[in-house]
Amino acid sequence: MKPNQIKRLSRLYQRQFPANGNYANEQARELAELSADIGRQIGLLIDRQGKVYMVLVGDNRSIYIPELPRARMSSGRLRGLRLLHTHLGDEVLSQEDLMDMVFLRLDSVTALTVPGGFPATAEVAHLLPPNPEEKGYELFAPVRWDRMDLDLGSIIEALEDEFSRQVDARDTGSDENRVLLVSVDKAPRPVQELSLEELAELADTAGLVAAGTMIQRVRKQNPKFIMGKGKLAELEVRALQANASIIIFDQELSPTQIRNIAEVTERKILDRTQLILDIFAQHATSSAGKLQVEMAQLKYTLPRLVGKNRAMSRLMGGIGGRGPGETKLEVDRRRANDRITRLKKELEQVRKRRTQTRERRAKAGLPIVSLVGYTNAGKSTLLNTLTQSEVIAEDKLFATLDPTSRRIRFPREREVVLTDTVGFIRRLPPDLKEAFRATLEELESADLLVLVCDASHPEVEEQVQAVRTIIQEMDMDETPIILVLNKWDRLDAEGREAMRYVFPEGIPASSIKRASLEPVVEAILDGVPWEKKGN
Repeated sequence: MKPNQIKRLSRLYQRQFPANGNYANEQARELAELSADIGRQIGLLIDRQGKVYMVLVGDNRSIYIPELPRARMSSGRLRGLRLLHTHLGDEVLSQEDLMDMVFLRLDSVTALTVPGGFPATAEVAHLLPPNPEEKGYELFAPVRWDRMDLDLGSIIEALEDEFSRQVDARDTGSDENRVLLVSVDKAPRPVQELSLEELAELADTAGLVAAGTMIQRVRKQNPKFIMGKGKLAELEVRALQANASIIIFDQELSPTQIRNIAEVTERKILDRTQLILDIFAQHATSSAGKLQVEMAQLKYTLPRLVGKNRAMSRLMGGIGGRGPGETKLEVDRRRANDRITRLKKELEQVRKRRTQTRERRAKAGLPIVSLVGYTNAGKSTLLNTLTQSEVIAEDKLFATLDPTSRRIRFPREREVVLTDTVGFIRRLPPDLKEAFRATLEELESADLLVLVCDASHPEVEEQVQAVRTIIQEMDMDETPIILVLNKWDRLDAEGREAMRYVFPEGIPASSIKRASLEPVVEAILDGVPWEKKGN
């Protein structure tokens, strides 16, 4: 550009625009003339006081907006800047214009068409708070440039008030704890909905508030963003309307996808694996449990140690980045690998100690009965009721991580060792499976498995199958199994009839009612191979 053109562009910083979000007629003429003179689009980012924050010069078809500061950017607020820019032809607001408004959370965007160097029309759009039509933004019809009479200042002020009002009406947590749950998969929508219900339980266990959901069924996931750019814009609108600072995907994301989505949305991005790892980090209490969590965290994080850009900063710290391994998450690859090697050796010692403990039990001639089942099925409560213990038992997923064993005397003068184990879950992260081998090996010495399921759960069949699959993967098919239909008291007559049909071998029980467990005790006594123990 010529020096004179650059000087005229610089003068735009001195202009004071109307606080109502529009422009004065002479300002529109100046932009039109200058834009035509340089043959490029000109854009102005204007704050709410009418001051020009940034002057942008694009090419003849578009404008690139650079990275903007995150001042005043809580998850449910707009940025406090509006975009006024020229279009050299007579085209109206483009999809790219609207995407910029969404991803940058601009107050509004206005396109001023300037064919031939004279203002012609103006078109305006702004974001919308949650609404029944699920519209993300309001797009006004183009008007003649000198008849733009929208009071955008008042509109934006009312919008933010509405955002705040709706958030306050349903708020149960801080902005930092509000999450949007997302599923992008080829599975039918009902299947994805059920999976998101489990993800919501996981989020609750992690201390997060599920503020909204979004589901997309796709034939093939986008390798760059997992979803298309248009759907990504809808995702950002949903997150803004839900006042969510974190977006959690039900699918495992690649390092590239996490970085790309974080850069575009400027929100923390987690996947299902990170959420589970965080829950394990919160609940690990023993030294062995902490070692196992740190191992899984490091193995997950290692391929993501590729730089310390803004996306990485949103990955680390807080939810998804806490726990025993927190100080290790940003170390370089060499140190991370060294740490993993040391952890493997320490975990091997844990496995040896537990093996020795199991061998001592075997010599004592006591049968070992292991409680297994889907997470939050009621295993720990069942152990507490039978043994009158006080093992941690919460109505949350993965409340139990470390195996707990109790010696118990049953009727007929029989004694067994009853062991509570970590709950299973579908799609358990592979690294977590490996890290918890020492825990799951407790099952290998079991003489009897008591598979506890939540009979009241809508996906009980799938959960039982998931547990049976893991048992098969551990080559424990030969170990006798008793199926306990826990939480029987929560079922109505129709539900109980359905359970009897689906699981005819199941034993109805309620782990909080000792009397209901008598059939379970009898089944254990009948199921344990006493002759192998010399009793």
